[in-house]
Amino acid sequence: MILSIIITIGLVALSALFSGLTLGLMGLNVHDLKRKGDLGDKDATTIYPVRKKGNLLLTTLLLGNVAVNTVIAVLLTSFASGITASLIATSLIFLFGEIIPQAIISRYALTFGARMIPFVKVIRFMLYPIVFPLSLILDHFLSDELPTVYSHNELIQIVAEHEDHPDSPIDVDEERILHGALRFSHKTVSEIMTHIDQVFSCEVSSEIDNALCEKIKSEGFSRIPLFYKEKNQIVGVVHVRDLVGVQGGTLEEYKEDCMTVSSGMKLDLLLNSMLRKHQHLAVVLDTVGELVGIVALEDILEEVIGREILDEDDTV
Repeated sequence: MILSIIITIGLVALSALFSGLTLGLMGLNVHDLKRKGDLGDKDATTIYPVRKKGNLLLTTLLLGNVAVNTVIAVLLTSFASGITASLIATSLIFLFGEIIPQAIISRYALTFGARMIPFVKVIRFMLYPIVFPLSLILDHFLSDELPTVYSHNELIQIVAEHEDHPDSPIDVDEERILHGALRFSHKTVSEIMTHIDQVFSCEVSSEIDNALCEKIKSEGFSRIPLFYKEKNQIVGVVHVRDLVGVQGGTLEEYKEDCMTVSSGMKLDLLLNSMLRKHQHLAVVLDTVGELVGIVALEDILEEVIGREILDEDDTV
């Protein structure tokens, strides 16, 4: 009698272990484990080789759990009547073999699972003749586990949730920059450009004299768009650094070409184009080809970092 009770307690503990490991290990995403392992997580590295064979692991743990629960039910009938034994077995398995271990182990699946991998390997070896054919059938019909793919909005929400958690290494600045990087590719040039009416520009034939240099200096820009007769006829750009120490001549002598982009162009495409062409300024054309504004590399960077870039010449 006492021996049967001791064995029953041991079997319930074993059932709890199988049940908890089933939920804990199978609840771990195999792709997350690989990523964590590649980043140096020792627990993930330990679990991944076993977890990546998901169907083999699942059949091993479930068969072990079912077998132990069956033995518990049979053993209890040796010192209790059929109905009583059934009620006791159901209560023990439900409470101590399922609910409690699953609730506990699921919260510490990575740490606890890594410690139990040797035990899992032993059980897998013992049940291999049965579970291996079953896992092959499941592999054939279900194929590999699909990775979780998140949308931009989901990634933004995940980053926000991580930053809000007290144990997260992500700070407010990183959250803002990550959000900006995820959003900027969906924005268009028209959303960040400076309208042509607000653009400081100079007539291409302007004489380079002290008055012009003082005016350019007061504006504080490093590149000045050059127009021909009217502001909406930009023909190029001049680098302020090229005018340092120059007296006489016209701005046209220092004019450089600037790229033109569509107002509906996505910012990620614009950034790649600017980097490829080594351009910091672009003229923006609308759908009918009319000039509507300019966009600078700085405007794109401000969208990425989520904050306006101010230098010593900017007015807050």
